Amino acid sequence: MLGEKIKLLRNVSKLSQVELAQNLEVTKQTVSNWENDNILPSIDMLVRICKYFNVSSDYLLGLDDKVYIEITGLSLEIICHIQQIINDLRSKNM
Repeated sequence: MLGEKIKLLRNVSKLSQVELAQNLEVTKQTVSNWENDNILPSIDMLVRICKYFNVSSDYLLGLDDKVYIEITGLSLEIICHIQQIINDLRSKNM
């Protein structure tokens, strides 16, 4: 489950394993091993992965399917615009 989530986040972010590895300061082989569930990242690395992709550890570990968008520092007006865009997208997918 963890490997699938890391791979999904990497693919959605349009990153290669090499690019993700460089960004997290690990080897490509390490990323490959995580994605194939051959090894698990350390707790410290799990935190770094969560921060990098802006997801919760619960999401990454498959305990929660909620995905959050970081909006700290944005004005209320911009937040309202973002929420309207989300609502519009949801209504089109129904």
